Amino acid sequence: MVTELVFDTRFENEKGTNPEELIAAAHAGCFTMAFALRLQDAGYTPTQLNTEAAVTLERDTEGFRISRSALTLRASVPNLDQDTFDRLAQHAEQNCPVSRVLRAEITLDAKLV
Repeated sequence: MVTELVFDTRFENEKGTNPEELIAAAHAGCFTMAFALRLQDAGYTPTQLNTEAAVTLERDTEGFRISRSALTLRASVPNLDQDTFDRLAQHAEQNCPVSRVLRAEITLDAKLV
């Protein structure tokens, strides 16, 4: 699928998507996969995992920045108690690769040739 990325899709109701939406989708998917693995390793089989992510784009002195990614998880997991659920979810959030990259150092090697 080819997705059109234009600046207007960030702030207006234009057709298309934007990089922030793609980051949110990647974060939701990555977290869900990490959580499912944690559940499996702990011996649980979920019947439903539904995760949404919403990123917040804010203007600052340098332009714009993603200041937050809010994950919302709704899960149905037979025989899983709330404390274990919370612990496994927290571990998945802290350790999924997209969560980690959102906290990562960013480097740039740029050359004008």
